[in-house]
Amino acid sequence: MARKQRATVASGGDEINLTPMLDVVFILLIFFIVTAQFIKEPGVPVIRPDVDNQAQAKPLAILIAITENDEVFIAKKEVPMVEVGFTLKELRLDNPRGEVVVQADVNSSAETMVEVMEAINKVDGSTVINISAKTN
Repeated sequence: MARKQRATVASGGDEINLTPMLDVVFILLIFFIVTAQFIKEPGVPVIRPDVDNQAQAKPLAILIAITENDEVFIAKKEVPMVEVGFTLKELRLDNPRGEVVVQADVNSSAETMVEVMEAINKVDGSTVINISAKTN
């Protein structure tokens, strides 16, 4: 009979309250989600030219991709050349301090890239236009 009493006493006092630990885990999860910076992708595969410098733009940049067929993509959507300035102006409202990064395919024409850069200059003449390239 003594054995049965020990078993009931031991099982009644061994409960662990996990609620405070779960609260801390959820707070840490929320902290990491809020502070994370997500890397933006242009939405189309672009083969970039090789360069030697390794300066990198911030991940919250406005990406403009030019494909080998001279199609312009902004925010993963194809944009006609006449609407590049308007689309950039809309993105500037959401991200006023974001750097503008142009990712031009190696086989795209220089004329398209110059037209995109002129459209960016018309919207905001003081914007520094970064050209994305692969590092060696």
